[in-house]
Amino acid sequence: MASLRQIYVTTGIVIGIIILGLIALTSWYTVDESDQAVILTFGKAEETITEPGLKFKLPWPIQSVEKVSKETYSLQFGFGENSNEEDAKMITGDENIVYADLVVQYKIADPIKYLFNAENPREILYDATSASLRSIIGSSQIDDALTDGKAEIEAEVWDLLTRLVDSYDIGVSIQAVKLQDVELPNDEVQKAFTKVTDARETMQTKLNEAEKYKNQMINEAEGEVEAIISRAAGEKAARIEEARGNVAVFNSLLTEYQKSPEVTRDRLVIETLERVLPNAQIYIMNDDSGTLTYLPLNPVQQAQPPVNTSEEENKEGENNE
Repeated sequence: MASLRQIYVTTGIVIGIIILGLIALTSWYTVDESDQAVILTFGKAEETITEPGLKFKLPWPIQSVEKVSKETYSLQFGFGENSNEEDAKMITGDENIVYADLVVQYKIADPIKYLFNAENPREILYDATSASLRSIIGSSQIDDALTDGKAEIEAEVWDLLTRLVDSYDIGVSIQAVKLQDVELPNDEVQKAFTKVTDARETMQTKLNEAEKYKNQMINEAEGEVEAIISRAAGEKAARIEEARGNVAVFNSLLTEYQKSPEVTRDRLVIETLERVLPNAQIYIMNDDSGTLTYLPLNPVQQAQPPVNTSEEENKEGENNE
């Protein structure tokens, strides 16, 4: 009996040690900064742990932990090792076939929904991406898909894909959508479209140059207008000042005239004659005396040309003969 009891005690101690070891090993877990954890109680999701550090839970099999990453995932559509070329093949709104490559960046926003609302959420996201891209490409023109309409297509794909993912409720948040490339299936068609694109770029360059020249001419014209206005304002101010000076002179003369009308009148006449005939000699005479006035003629005689002496002598000799 003693040996049997000892066996039971030993077995109990071993089982207790195993249980304690199991509790110690399965009751503590670590959450990294780049991870988030979901606590499962008998297989049912209870809560989400997002704070990093050493955490405690009830031992297995009561509670268990599922971890998912907080990082941004990339889903490649239309190219890559596991991609099918037919997935990238689609038709545009004007019935042209193109190959489109797309990258979707997403995060796991709700770990519980991501783990338990769908068996394969990444496959669901891939199918939703395919449906969204085909829908938008199918309503777009080939020119928009190949040239400057890519940004608008990306925005529309992001909006449609976000609404689809939200309706599927798989716990995924779409961060960005990048349309990598859109190509034509035929080389000849590709070359022809490249020529069309080059011609459009040349046209846009010419339009930009014309707009630049237009702006330059407008700026020069505006500058010339400002210069003319400035000169006109200066001339206006000069004429106003000149007029004010003339008015001041006239007022001064008026004052003098009111004091001595005759003297002022005579002075104005004399000043006017001096200004009109600057080189003339002016004589002021009083004819009330009734006498004959003698005017010096020296200036007039001096103004006459001199007579040639030899010619006069010849004329005198002829007369004597």
